[in-house]
Amino acid sequence: MNILVNGKARNINATELLEVLNELGYGNATIATAVNRCFIPVTARVDITLSENDRLEIVAPMQGS
Repeated sequence: MNILVNGKARNINATELLEVLNELGYGNATIATAVNRCFIPVTARVDITLSENDRLEIVAPMQGS
């Protein structure tokens, strides 16, 4: 299935958001996610199914001084 991840086309096998994040290598990383511009809380990731051409945004917190 083709989706956009942070604006770049990606072909993925998984459909459930949590599985997609694992497939993309995020595993247990601390990240924020949005699907089609809607924020998805960590606890809801198991309930979200992605479809062809969905837009997934993944944001990791930044550390700095």
